[in-house]
Amino acid sequence: MRFQTPLVPARLIRRYKRFLADIRLEDGHEVTAHCANPGSMMGLKEPGIKIWVEPNDDPKKKLKYGWRLVDHENGHFTGVDTSLPNRALRATIMARAVPELAQYETVRPEQKYGTNSRIDFLLQQPGLPDAYVEVKSVTLSRQSGLAEFPDSVTARGTKHVGELAEMTRQGHRAILFYLVQRTDCSSVSIAADIDPVYAAAFKKAQAAGVECIAYDTSITPAGIALRQPLPLT
Repeated sequence: MRFQTPLVPARLIRRYKRFLADIRLEDGHEVTAHCANPGSMMGLKEPGIKIWVEPNDDPKKKLKYGWRLVDHENGHFTGVDTSLPNRALRATIMARAVPELAQYETVRPEQKYGTNSRIDFLLQQPGLPDAYVEVKSVTLSRQSGLAEFPDSVTARGTKHVGELAEMTRQGHRAILFYLVQRTDCSSVSIAADIDPVYAAAFKKAQAAGVECIAYDTSITPAGIALRQPLPLT
């Protein structure tokens, strides 16, 4: 999935109010950018880090830049926009390029299920059980090579895990899809010290038959794409 508009480099001044970031462009101009990430962004919001932002000229948008990437300046990138994994995964599923899901032809995003919830993707195919796919964007890394989820307490995430377990009890497939938006990690783990309630729900869901899949991504200022499966420990 390519970015709609070529990204431009900048430096982070500060991230605040969850969805706002003050940035300094290469020409020295300081502006406020939209930060499409409600998480803690642990390790990704230090003042002065190099970032990549997407400009826009949409008159309906107040902010003319959207923060998309952190550039670790060592050849690696992290994607910070939590909407990108769904877009990248949808394109990959529709191309039948995710082996675990390749047998499904119908891909329906944002379908109601559970208790006042929406599943990221409902996959359907005659003769197969419906597949409920919940996508999690993984950006935290506190140990070299290891990606972790979540980066903050997520009551909403815990609720979704429980609802996926209920889907398996109803005879459907249910999948937790951890998409690692980092290019410097080779495995994924649940950050039980950050949210022990989520970790407990994750274990119960696995026992109930919820499938847990992790993939890494290739990321550059040109775009983001799914790459290969990662071990989930």
